[in-house]
Amino acid sequence: MQKTSSRLLALLSLLQTRRDWSGEDLAERLDITPRTVRRDIDRLRELGYPIMAFKGPSGGYRLDAGVHLPPLLFDDDQAVALAVALQTAATGTTLAEDAARALATIRQVMSPRLRHRIDTMRITAVHPPENGDVPQADTQVFTDLSTAIHTHEELRFDYAQDRKAATGQRRRRVQPHHLVTWRGCWYLLAWDLDRDDWRTFRVDRIHPRTPTGPRFPPRDVPGGDVPAFITSRFRGSDGTTDWPCQGEVVLDLPATAVAPFARDGIVEELGPDRCRLALGSWSWTGLAAAIGRFDADVEVIGPPELSGAFARLATRYANAARTTTSS
Repeated sequence: MQKTSSRLLALLSLLQTRRDWSGEDLAERLDITPRTVRRDIDRLRELGYPIMAFKGPSGGYRLDAGVHLPPLLFDDDQAVALAVALQTAATGTTLAEDAARALATIRQVMSPRLRHRIDTMRITAVHPPENGDVPQADTQVFTDLSTAIHTHEELRFDYAQDRKAATGQRRRRVQPHHLVTWRGCWYLLAWDLDRDDWRTFRVDRIHPRTPTGPRFPPRDVPGGDVPAFITSRFRGSDGTTDWPCQGEVVLDLPATAVAPFARDGIVEELGPDRCRLALGSWSWTGLAAAIGRFDADVEVIGPPELSGAFARLATRYANAARTTTSS
Protein backbone atom coordinates (compact mmCIF):
# COMPACT_ATOMS: atom_id res chain seq x y z
CA MET A 1 0.00 0.00 0.00
CA GLN A 2 1.20 3.50 -0.76
CA LYS A 3 2.38 5.77 2.01
CA THR A 4 -0.29 8.18 3.22
CA SER A 5 1.33 11.26 1.63
CA SER A 6 1.71 9.59 -1.76
CA ARG A 7 -1.80 8.23 -1.57
CA LEU A 8 -3.23 11.68 -0.80
CA LEU A 9 -1.43 13.17 -3.80
CA ALA A 10 -2.73 10.39 -6.04
CA LEU A 11 -6.26 10.90 -4.71
CA LEU A 12 -6.09 14.65 -5.28
CA SER A 13 -4.81 14.11 -8.80
CA LEU A 14 -7.77 11.83 -9.58
CA LEU A 15 -10.26 14.31 -8.15
CA GLN A 16 -8.88 16.98 -10.49
CA THR A 17 -9.25 14.89 -13.64
CA ARG A 18 -13.05 14.80 -13.69
CA ARG A 19 -15.97 16.32 -11.84
CA ASP A 20 -17.55 13.34 -10.02
CA TRP A 21 -16.03 10.18 -8.58
CA SER A 22 -17.82 7.42 -6.73
CA GLY A 23 -16.15 6.10 -3.59
CA GLU A 24 -15.91 2.64 -5.16
CA ASP A 25 -14.16 3.96 -8.27
CA LEU A 26 -11.61 5.85 -6.19
CA ALA A 27 -10.96 2.81 -4.04
CA GLU A 28 -10.45 0.64 -7.12
CA ARG A 29 -8.10 3.11 -8.82
CA LEU A 30 -5.98 3.55 -5.67
CA ASP A 31 -6.18 -0.11 -4.61
CA ILE A 32 -7.49 0.77 -1.16
CA THR A 33 -10.73 0.23 0.75
CA PRO A 34 -13.70 2.63 0.58
CA ARG A 35 -13.13 3.30 4.28
CA THR A 36 -9.59 4.47 3.56
CA VAL A 37 -10.96 6.71 0.80
CA ARG A 38 -13.28 8.39 3.30
CA ARG A 39 -10.41 8.95 5.73
CA ASP A 40 -8.19 10.40 3.01
CA ILE A 41 -10.99 12.70 1.85
CA ASP A 42 -11.24 14.03 5.43
CA ARG A 43 -7.46 14.63 5.48
CA LEU A 44 -7.64 16.62 2.25
CA ARG A 45 -10.48 18.69 3.66
CA GLU A 46 -8.34 19.49 6.70
CA LEU A 47 -5.67 20.75 4.29
CA GLY A 48 -8.16 23.17 2.78
CA TYR A 49 -9.41 21.35 -0.30
CA PRO A 50 -13.20 21.86 -0.69
CA ILE A 51 -14.29 18.30 -1.45
CA MET A 52 -18.05 17.86 -1.53
CA ALA A 53 -19.89 14.59 -1.01
CA PHE A 54 -22.95 13.84 -3.14
CA LYS A 55 -25.68 11.28 -2.77
CA GLY A 56 -26.27 8.40 -5.13
CA PRO A 57 -26.39 4.60 -5.36
CA SER A 58 -22.88 4.36 -3.95
CA GLY A 59 -22.18 7.97 -3.03
CA GLY A 60 -19.33 10.01 -4.41
CA TYR A 61 -17.06 13.03 -4.18
CA ARG A 62 -16.46 16.23 -6.10
CA LEU A 63 -13.61 18.73 -5.87
CA ASP A 64 -15.25 22.13 -5.96
CA ALA A 65 -13.56 25.19 -7.41
CA GLY A 66 -13.29 28.37 -5.38
CA VAL A 67 -11.21 31.44 -4.62
CA HIS A 68 -9.61 29.68 -1.66
CA LEU A 69 -8.63 26.55 -3.57
CA PRO A 70 -5.00 25.64 -2.80
CA PRO A 71 -2.53 25.33 -5.71
CA LEU A 72 -3.39 22.74 -8.32
CA LEU A 73 -1.47 19.50 -8.38
CA PHE A 74 0.12 18.08 -11.52
CA ASP A 75 1.93 14.80 -11.76
CA ASP A 76 5.10 14.59 -13.88
CA ASP A 77 3.35 13.58 -17.09
CA GLN A 78 0.71 16.28 -16.73
CA ALA A 79 3.37 18.93 -16.09
CA VAL A 80 5.32 17.88 -19.18
CA ALA A 81 2.16 17.89 -21.32
CA LEU A 82 1.28 21.36 -20.02
CA ALA A 83 4.77 22.68 -20.77
CA VAL A 84 4.65 21.27 -24.31
CA ALA A 85 1.24 22.85 -24.94
CA LEU A 86 2.35 26.23 -23.60
CA GLN A 87 5.59 26.23 -25.59
CA THR A 88 3.62 25.43 -28.73
CA ALA A 89 1.14 28.23 -28.01
CA ALA A 90 3.98 30.63 -27.24
CA THR A 91 5.30 30.53 -30.81
CA GLY A 92 3.70 33.16 -33.00
CA THR A 93 0.11 32.59 -31.93
CA THR A 94 -2.57 34.85 -30.58
CA LEU A 95 -1.92 34.00 -26.93
CA ALA A 96 1.86 33.89 -27.23
CA GLU A 97 2.66 36.42 -24.50
CA ASP A 98 0.13 35.00 -22.03
CA ALA A 99 1.32 31.44 -22.73
CA ALA A 100 4.95 32.42 -22.15
CA ARG A 101 4.09 34.08 -18.83
CA ALA A 102 2.03 31.07 -17.75
CA LEU A 103 4.91 28.72 -18.55
CA ALA A 104 7.33 30.89 -16.56
CA THR A 105 4.94 30.93 -13.58
CA ILE A 106 4.51 27.14 -13.59
CA ARG A 107 8.25 26.60 -13.94
CA GLN A 108 8.94 28.61 -10.79
CA VAL A 109 6.91 26.28 -8.57
CA MET A 110 8.27 23.04 -10.03
CA SER A 111 10.75 20.86 -8.20
CA PRO A 112 14.37 21.12 -9.46
CA ARG A 113 14.12 17.62 -10.93
CA LEU A 114 10.98 18.38 -12.92
CA ARG A 115 12.19 21.87 -13.86
CA HIS A 116 15.30 20.33 -15.39
CA ARG A 117 13.15 17.91 -17.36
CA ILE A 118 11.05 20.78 -18.71
CA ASP A 119 14.10 22.91 -19.55
CA THR A 120 15.50 20.17 -21.79
CA MET A 121 12.41 20.41 -23.97
CA ARG A 122 12.69 23.25 -26.46
CA ILE A 123 9.77 23.21 -28.87
CA THR A 124 9.08 25.60 -31.71
CA ALA A 125 5.81 25.55 -33.62
CA VAL A 126 6.53 26.44 -37.25
CA HIS A 127 3.67 28.20 -39.02
CA PRO A 128 3.24 28.71 -42.77
CA PRO A 129 5.25 31.72 -44.06
CA GLU A 130 2.13 33.29 -45.54
CA ASN A 131 0.70 33.65 -42.03
CA GLY A 132 3.69 35.58 -40.70
CA ASP A 133 1.93 38.95 -40.84
CA VAL A 134 -1.44 37.79 -39.51
CA PRO A 135 -2.80 40.25 -36.91
CA GLN A 136 -3.36 38.65 -33.54
CA ALA A 137 -6.85 38.67 -32.04
CA ASP A 138 -7.42 40.25 -28.67
CA THR A 139 -7.70 37.89 -25.71
CA GLN A 140 -11.04 39.49 -24.80
CA VAL A 141 -12.43 38.48 -28.19
CA PHE A 142 -11.51 34.86 -27.44
CA THR A 143 -13.23 35.14 -24.08
CA ASP A 144 -16.39 36.63 -25.60
CA LEU A 145 -16.58 33.99 -28.32
CA SER A 146 -15.88 31.12 -25.93
CA THR A 147 -18.58 32.36 -23.55
CA ALA A 148 -21.15 32.60 -26.33
CA ILE A 149 -20.27 29.09 -27.54
CA HIS A 150 -20.57 27.68 -24.02
CA THR A 151 -23.90 29.39 -23.27
CA HIS A 152 -25.33 28.80 -26.79
CA GLU A 153 -26.12 32.46 -27.33
CA GLU A 154 -26.38 34.16 -30.71
CA LEU A 155 -23.61 36.56 -31.63
CA ARG A 156 -23.65 39.85 -33.47
CA PHE A 157 -20.36 41.20 -34.74
CA ASP A 158 -18.72 43.37 -37.37
CA TYR A 159 -16.52 41.37 -39.72
CA ALA A 160 -13.70 42.82 -41.83
CA GLN A 161 -13.47 41.14 -45.22
CA ASP A 162 -9.85 42.26 -45.64
CA ARG A 163 -7.56 42.16 -42.63
CA LYS A 164 -5.54 45.08 -44.04
CA ALA A 165 -8.58 47.32 -44.51
CA ALA A 166 -9.83 49.48 -41.69
CA THR A 167 -13.22 49.94 -43.36
CA GLY A 168 -15.64 47.73 -45.21
CA GLN A 169 -16.84 45.75 -42.20
CA ARG A 170 -20.09 43.86 -42.48
CA ARG A 171 -22.58 43.05 -39.77
CA ARG A 172 -23.01 39.32 -39.16
CA ARG A 173 -25.47 37.40 -37.01
CA VAL A 174 -24.53 33.82 -36.17
CA GLN A 175 -24.95 30.88 -33.83
CA PRO A 176 -21.37 30.14 -32.65
CA HIS A 177 -20.35 26.50 -32.28
CA HIS A 178 -16.57 25.96 -32.25
CA LEU A 179 -13.24 27.76 -32.14
CA VAL A 180 -10.68 26.01 -34.35
CA THR A 181 -7.12 26.65 -35.45
CA TRP A 182 -5.96 26.08 -39.02
CA ARG A 183 -2.42 26.73 -40.23
CA GLY A 184 -1.61 29.27 -37.56
CA CYS A 185 -4.93 31.16 -37.67
CA TRP A 186 -7.93 30.95 -35.38
CA TYR A 187 -11.43 30.62 -36.84
CA LEU A 188 -14.96 30.68 -35.48
CA LEU A 189 -17.18 27.95 -36.91
CA ALA A 190 -20.76 29.16 -36.78
CA TRP A 191 -24.19 28.82 -38.34
CA ASP A 192 -24.85 32.04 -40.29
CA LEU A 193 -28.45 33.02 -39.62
CA ASP A 194 -28.70 35.35 -42.61
CA ARG A 195 -27.20 32.88 -45.10
CA ASP A 196 -28.73 29.78 -43.55
CA ASP A 197 -25.47 27.83 -43.81
CA TRP A 198 -22.24 27.02 -41.98
CA ARG A 199 -19.51 29.65 -42.19
CA THR A 200 -15.97 30.10 -40.84
CA PHE A 201 -14.77 33.52 -39.66
CA ARG A 202 -11.23 34.64 -38.92
CA VAL A 203 -11.12 35.56 -35.23
CA ASP A 204 -8.71 38.46 -35.76
CA ARG A 205 -11.30 40.12 -38.04
CA ILE A 206 -14.21 39.77 -35.61
CA HIS A 207 -15.41 42.75 -33.56
CA PRO A 208 -18.19 41.49 -31.24
CA ARG A 209 -21.21 43.61 -30.45
CA THR A 210 -23.11 43.56 -27.18
CA PRO A 211 -25.37 42.31 -25.88
CA THR A 212 -25.49 38.77 -27.20
CA GLY A 213 -28.71 37.42 -28.66
CA PRO A 214 -31.14 34.74 -27.49
CA ARG A 215 -30.12 31.19 -26.67
CA PHE A 216 -30.30 28.55 -29.38
CA PRO A 217 -30.30 24.72 -29.46
CA PRO A 218 -26.86 23.52 -30.62
CA ARG A 219 -26.72 21.68 -33.93
CA ASP A 220 -24.24 19.09 -35.20
CA VAL A 221 -21.87 19.87 -38.04
CA PRO A 222 -22.40 17.73 -41.15
CA GLY A 223 -20.79 14.37 -40.58
CA GLY A 224 -20.43 15.05 -36.86
CA ASP A 225 -16.64 15.49 -37.13
CA VAL A 226 -15.45 19.09 -36.71
CA PRO A 227 -11.82 18.55 -37.91
CA ALA A 228 -12.98 16.65 -41.00
CA PHE A 229 -15.62 19.28 -41.72
CA ILE A 230 -13.14 22.16 -41.41
CA THR A 231 -10.59 20.38 -43.60
CA SER A 232 -13.13 19.79 -46.35
CA ARG A 233 -14.40 23.37 -46.12
CA PHE A 234 -10.93 24.76 -46.69
CA ARG A 235 -10.64 22.46 -49.70
CA GLY A 236 -13.71 24.20 -51.04
CA SER A 237 -16.24 21.38 -50.62
CA ASP A 238 -19.54 21.48 -48.79
CA GLY A 239 -18.04 19.73 -45.78
CA THR A 240 -19.89 16.49 -46.37
CA THR A 241 -17.84 14.87 -49.16
CA ASP A 242 -14.29 13.73 -49.64
CA TRP A 243 -12.09 14.26 -52.71
CA PRO A 244 -14.08 13.25 -55.82
CA CYS A 245 -10.94 11.77 -57.42
CA GLN A 246 -8.87 9.39 -55.32
CA GLY A 247 -6.10 7.06 -56.43
CA GLU A 248 -3.20 4.93 -55.26
CA VAL A 249 0.31 4.65 -56.63
CA VAL A 250 3.66 3.16 -55.69
CA LEU A 251 6.59 5.58 -55.70
CA ASP A 252 10.26 4.68 -55.88
CA LEU A 253 10.98 6.86 -52.87
CA PRO A 254 11.27 6.11 -49.15
CA ALA A 255 8.14 6.86 -47.13
CA THR A 256 10.07 9.40 -45.04
CA ALA A 257 10.72 11.46 -48.18
CA VAL A 258 7.07 11.44 -49.27
CA ALA A 259 5.14 11.83 -46.01
CA PRO A 260 6.11 15.49 -45.27
CA PHE A 261 4.67 16.56 -48.65
CA ALA A 262 1.65 14.27 -48.89
CA ARG A 263 -0.67 16.71 -47.09
CA ASP A 264 -3.79 14.68 -46.23
CA GLY A 265 -2.64 11.64 -48.22
CA ILE A 266 -1.83 8.26 -46.69
CA VAL A 267 1.74 6.97 -47.04
CA GLU A 268 2.59 3.31 -46.47
CA GLU A 269 6.18 2.07 -46.35
CA LEU A 270 6.86 -0.87 -48.70
CA GLY A 271 10.61 -1.02 -48.26
CA PRO A 272 13.64 1.19 -47.75
CA ASP A 273 13.17 2.90 -51.14
CA ARG A 274 9.49 2.31 -52.01
CA CYS A 275 6.15 3.42 -50.60
CA ARG A 276 2.46 3.38 -51.41
CA LEU A 277 0.66 6.74 -51.63
CA ALA A 278 -3.12 7.21 -51.50
CA LEU A 279 -4.09 10.76 -52.45
CA GLY A 280 -7.10 12.78 -53.58
CA SER A 281 -7.84 15.83 -55.69
CA TRP A 282 -10.66 17.66 -57.46
CA SER A 283 -9.68 16.27 -60.87
CA TRP A 284 -7.78 13.27 -62.23
CA THR A 285 -5.35 15.54 -64.06
CA GLY A 286 -4.73 17.51 -60.89
CA LEU A 287 -4.15 14.28 -58.97
CA ALA A 288 -1.65 13.02 -61.57
CA ALA A 289 0.17 16.36 -61.52
CA ALA A 290 0.34 16.32 -57.73
CA ILE A 291 1.86 12.84 -57.77
CA GLY A 292 4.28 13.78 -60.54
CA ARG A 293 5.89 16.48 -58.41
CA PHE A 294 7.59 13.78 -56.34
CA ASP A 295 10.03 13.29 -59.27
CA ALA A 296 10.19 9.50 -59.03
CA ASP A 297 9.10 6.47 -61.03
CA VAL A 298 5.37 5.84 -60.55
CA GLU A 299 3.39 2.59 -60.64
CA VAL A 300 -0.36 3.21 -60.78
CA ILE A 301 -2.39 0.85 -58.63
CA GLY A 302 -5.69 2.40 -59.63
CA PRO A 303 -8.17 3.42 -60.72
CA PRO A 304 -7.99 3.46 -64.55
CA GLU A 305 -8.95 7.14 -64.60
CA LEU A 306 -5.65 7.98 -62.92
CA SER A 307 -3.69 6.05 -65.56
CA GLY A 308 -5.57 7.95 -68.25
CA ALA A 309 -4.70 11.27 -66.60
CA PHE A 310 -1.00 10.34 -66.59
CA ALA A 311 -1.23 9.50 -70.31
CA ARG A 312 -2.83 12.86 -71.11
CA LEU A 313 -0.19 14.70 -69.10
CA ALA A 314 2.59 12.73 -70.81
CA THR A 315 1.29 13.80 -74.23
CA ARG A 316 0.86 17.38 -73.10
CA TYR A 317 4.33 17.58 -71.61
CA ALA A 318 5.89 15.92 -74.67
CA ASN A 319 4.25 18.53 -76.91
CA ALA A 320 5.52 21.27 -74.63
CA ALA A 321 9.05 19.86 -74.81
CA ARG A 322 8.97 19.78 -78.63
CA THR A 323 7.70 23.35 -78.73
CA THR A 324 10.59 24.53 -76.57
CA THR A 325 13.14 22.61 -78.68
CA SER A 326 11.86 23.99 -82.01
CA SER A 327 11.90 27.57 -80.75
